[in-house]
Amino acid sequence: MNRRQFLRSSISVSALTVLSGRLPLARAAAESGTWRNFEVTTQVEVLAPEGGTRVWLPTPLAVETPYQTAVGNTWKAEGGSVAFQTDARYGAGIVSAEWPAGQKPVLTLTSRFATRDIAVDLGKPGRVSSAPSAELRKYLEPTELLPTDGIVKETAIGIVKGARTDNDKARAIYEWIVENTFRDPKTRAVAWAISSSCWSQRTWAGSAPT
Repeated sequence: MNRRQFLRSSISVSALTVLSGRLPLARAAAESGTWRNFEVTTQVEVLAPEGGTRVWLPTPLAVETPYQTAVGNTWKAEGGSVAFQTDARYGAGIVSAEWPAGQKPVLTLTSRFATRDIAVDLGKPGRVSSAPSAELRKYLEPTELLPTDGIVKETAIGIVKGARTDNDKARAIYEWIVENTFRDPKTRAVAWAISSSCWSQRTWAGSAPT
């Protein structure tokens, strides 16, 4: 998969996320296929702990949507304590584990979930009111790490200048991202740095669809 295809897939997933929850997807999307069951196992081991150790792992979306449902999570952290939390606003799940000094920090998380395909034709007009719903408005609000004012807003206004429809504006932003962003190999991401220095194993296991 090349970079353009990856970004297109990512934008499609984001669009479905915005359309999830209580929105009437049945009127805007065509469901295809049946539910497929999956199991994902992630194991994290901190190789050189100093003092107390904490590890956080994300789980699949904890809320029910037309395209995904959570079946359950199980975990194991010998010598440590584990807690599961759900973000009330976005439905994100987090498993956190903590070990005291002297313990070997190893966390194994197994998540089970079911998914099915949802196809949304964004090129066709839909029955959307002019005023954003509370669900949509939630995903349009800025966050601490994703501001929507200042240079972000100024750049976005320039990108969509001349675009007439929402679909045209989305396409313009997508094309701008493809042409103007890149991965600088000299800049190490936080997650990459952590995985390179602390993690000894991360295993993803997918079951056959049932």
